[in-house]
Amino acid sequence: MQTDLFSLSNRVAIITGSARGLGQTLAEGLAQQGARVVVCDLNKEGAEATAERIRAAGGKAISTFVDVTEAESCEALVRFAVNQYGRVDILVNNAGIDIVEPAGQVSEEGWSRVLDVDLKGVLNASQSVIRQMSKQGGGGSIINVSSIAGVVAIPGLTSYSAAKGGVILLTRVMALELAPQNIRVNAIAPGYLENIMTGLSDEHAKPETENRIKTRTPLGRRAQLAELVGPVVFLASDAASYVTGAVLAVDGGYTAA
Repeated sequence: MQTDLFSLSNRVAIITGSARGLGQTLAEGLAQQGARVVVCDLNKEGAEATAERIRAAGGKAISTFVDVTEAESCEALVRFAVNQYGRVDILVNNAGIDIVEPAGQVSEEGWSRVLDVDLKGVLNASQSVIRQMSKQGGGGSIINVSSIAGVVAIPGLTSYSAAKGGVILLTRVMALELAPQNIRVNAIAPGYLENIMTGLSDEHAKPETENRIKTRTPLGRRAQLAELVGPVVFLASDAASYVTGAVLAVDGGYTAA
């Protein structure tokens, strides 16, 4: 039996939005499995702090700035990764934002900003990485971070839900198109996390919000960030060599209820 199915030894992984929160945790988790990690974020100082944490733990990591809403910034990111590590094997499209606005009150600015980061950003980063993977002769894994909000309706998350639903269909189209090159494309759909996205602290501080989450989630709690690492490592590794076009719910049973 193969014993290194989940090893990412010597593979190069880019994780967008990895200066804090889930992205930081995923970057650390992939590094623990042997990946050489490219930490990238709008917050360059935060990205470097994550890379320093990884190096202090014995892993390999470098950091850089990226604005996923700009195609050229994503191109520069991939060039940086290739200049430093020689190739790209894994992309985790984690960068994302949220703005709580009911459908009847969605602002043009809010809609555009969320869709630009959460959906266009996934396409921009993926296109740059796909071109590099093709130059390498094909092969690789792209993992998109969607959400339960891309699967079921959650009041107030109009723009976010539209973007994350789009991520799921984008994942499936890319998986179909890139299969001949052995580039696998999958998504995870997390439920509610202990980590709160920037700008949502007030909403999640409400007792009624917390009660709704715990009541609606069969496992009765939010996910710890570390609980997302295993699914992403799986999808990035040889253990998932025949998995593409999948959307893996990591939601405590939320979407099954």
